[in-house]
Amino acid sequence: MDENMIFKPIDAVRQEPVISPEIPEKNPIVLPPPPELPSEPPSSVFLKILKIILGIAIILGIVFFVYNVILPKFFPEKINQAKLIYWGTQEDATIIAPIIADFEREHPNIEIEYLKQEREQYIDRLVTRSNNGNGPDIFQFHNTWVPQLSNLLLPFPNSVLTKEDFSKNYYAVVRSDLIRNGAIYGVPLQIDTLNLYVNRDLFQSAGLRSPATWIEFGNYARQLTVKDGSGNIKTAGAAMGTFSNITHAPNIISMLFVQNGVNLNDLGSNLQAVGDALNFYSSFALPTGNVWDDTLDESIKVFASGALAMYFGYSWDFFTIKSMNPSLSFDIYPVPNLPGQNATIASYWVEGVSSKTKHQKEAFLFMQYLARKETAQKLFTEESKVRNFGEPYSRVDLAESLNNSIAYPFVRAASNAVSSFFVDGTYDNGINSKMNSYLNTAVDSILKGTSPEAAAETLSQGASEVLKQYDQ
Repeated sequence: MDENMIFKPIDAVRQEPVISPEIPEKNPIVLPPPPELPSEPPSSVFLKILKIILGIAIILGIVFFVYNVILPKFFPEKINQAKLIYWGTQEDATIIAPIIADFEREHPNIEIEYLKQEREQYIDRLVTRSNNGNGPDIFQFHNTWVPQLSNLLLPFPNSVLTKEDFSKNYYAVVRSDLIRNGAIYGVPLQIDTLNLYVNRDLFQSAGLRSPATWIEFGNYARQLTVKDGSGNIKTAGAAMGTFSNITHAPNIISMLFVQNGVNLNDLGSNLQAVGDALNFYSSFALPTGNVWDDTLDESIKVFASGALAMYFGYSWDFFTIKSMNPSLSFDIYPVPNLPGQNATIASYWVEGVSSKTKHQKEAFLFMQYLARKETAQKLFTEESKVRNFGEPYSRVDLAESLNNSIAYPFVRAASNAVSSFFVDGTYDNGINSKMNSYLNTAVDSILKGTSPEAAAETLSQGASEVLKQYDQ
């Protein structure tokens, strides 16, 4: 191999130095200083700021004018919209919907949402939810609940409903229940009173007419009672005497109290009258001339079956009885009375405004609408579309329009009606339930041998304690 082709050590190769060409040095460029700007006088700065502020104010003014004047004129439903929650216990939403729709057409900036509530634990739910900030703006309450809801009910301003108009348009019992310290606390959409239901067939077979007095009532009850050979009641003359199996027992006893001159808010002021009324009531279940006993079914069921001649009930009982026995024939009459004493008991529901609402103005506009005569008539018409008749009118000026209606007996009795804390069907777990518990004990003790006088004394003491709890 040729030696010239062999790699030689690097140090054996001669390296020539590499000489870099010289770069001539350049002179640096010096920039001239920026020209000084003339300083702006303070007055000019202030004027600019003032112009900016005025510009913002003009823009805000235009926005305010458009939002509060232009838009409400052409799109009122989009501005200041208020949604109210309305709780009721009586009617389904389909019946209330046309009433609400008419109101919303008059007030397109207000929306009403109606929610029907179950009566069980209703007042507890109402108070708890309201105190937690998620309760209704408008709610229904029983006529005896004003003491229990004193912190939750707003008084009506005179601009919504005056005391004079309220007193003119509603019954005395309504005025007594809902006007407190000169202020109105609710608007009732209906009135209901305790009346006497009689089995038409049983009365006609015996040749009897409706009893006008308690003497006639007692005689008819015993005459119409049928027992078997063992003394068991097959047909009861009247649902009187016991407590737990008689529908509206506390209401019936309240009626006897009032007709006998008892002050329902101060039983102790006339203990003799309390004892006499309790004795009369319980006598219908005492042997041997009893017309009722505690072995029988609930009185409304017995009446619906045709095995009870006389039953005390309200307008709503009509629908319950008809649903149980559509073919039953019965008539409705005023309750029997003592000479010059024809009082009965009112039990009804009222609409009120919550003290927790954030929309007081809108809520009271709705109350004002509900208090109209035309609204009551429309509601009655809507109710009558789905059942035999609507709720009896709470307005005095509409009573005679029901003259030929099944509902008429209940408004006819309203002028003689009073309210009582001894009332059933409210599920209040409060003043009504507590009062009824003492009344139940009083009746049961007489049936077990306690004297009416002793039972009256115990009842008076218990009732007084309950009323004190609610500042009555």
